[in-house]
Amino acid sequence: MNYWHALLLAIVEGLTEFLPVSSTGHMIIASALLGIPPTAFTKLYLVVIQFGAILSVLVVYWRRFFQSFDFYLKLLVAFLPIVVVGLLLKKHIDAFLESVTTVGVTLLLGGIVLVFIDKWFPQEDPQHHGHPVTNPGWRQAFIIGLFQCIAVVPGVSRSAATIIGGLTQKLTRRAAAEFAFFLAMPTMAAAAAKDLLDYFQEGHVLTANDLKLLAFGNVVAFVVALLAIRFFVNFVARYGFRAFGIYRIIVGLIILTMIGLSIPLNQL
Repeated sequence: MNYWHALLLAIVEGLTEFLPVSSTGHMIIASALLGIPPTAFTKLYLVVIQFGAILSVLVVYWRRFFQSFDFYLKLLVAFLPIVVVGLLLKKHIDAFLESVTTVGVTLLLGGIVLVFIDKWFPQEDPQHHGHPVTNPGWRQAFIIGLFQCIAVVPGVSRSAATIIGGLTQKLTRRAAAEFAFFLAMPTMAAAAAKDLLDYFQEGHVLTANDLKLLAFGNVVAFVVALLAIRFFVNFVARYGFRAFGIYRIIVGLIILTMIGLSIPLNQL
């Protein structure tokens, strides 16, 4: 991997981390398009730079982190399910990280869900249905955390799974999206730490150039994500998820068609 690869992957990560289109799935596709070998460092890079992107949440929503202690306890409750699932399925998740076919299938299926999600969970009219939920309770936070576990499969999208979980708990689109952002922080920090630990335990080392690539990627992902996060919240609050669903279906079909025709992705 060179700096050009690192730059493009970090841009993809920053743009897609908070969109319900799967940042990991898009980085796997981008890696295949660029012809980057799925080495141990490449897999590590794809996970670790997500930490840079989610740090943008601190900048955009810094006031929210001075809320009551309950705010952090609810994040902990929502975070616990993915800890258990991640520890149990780590080896299987690593295998999925090499599969572009998995990404194509999950992008397609997830896109179909997003096309209809606004009809399944319409935003309530406060005048007729009471005030919509903007702050999840303990049980709601735990259920949202269970939905996040679905996203261990690349292409599902952690953001999409968590937001849909919030919608099932009667949260508004904006509230569901924002809670997904907050939950991303402990989730991605833990994922990055676990991958780094595994990387070293497997006997790998990080060279000076590797460290520079990781630092560079995190900075780029952070800056790009700052721009993407505000766009997404405003867009989804106003227009819903249909456009993202259509996009996922198109990309998924293209990927699966190319695989079916045995067309290498790096020949695009």
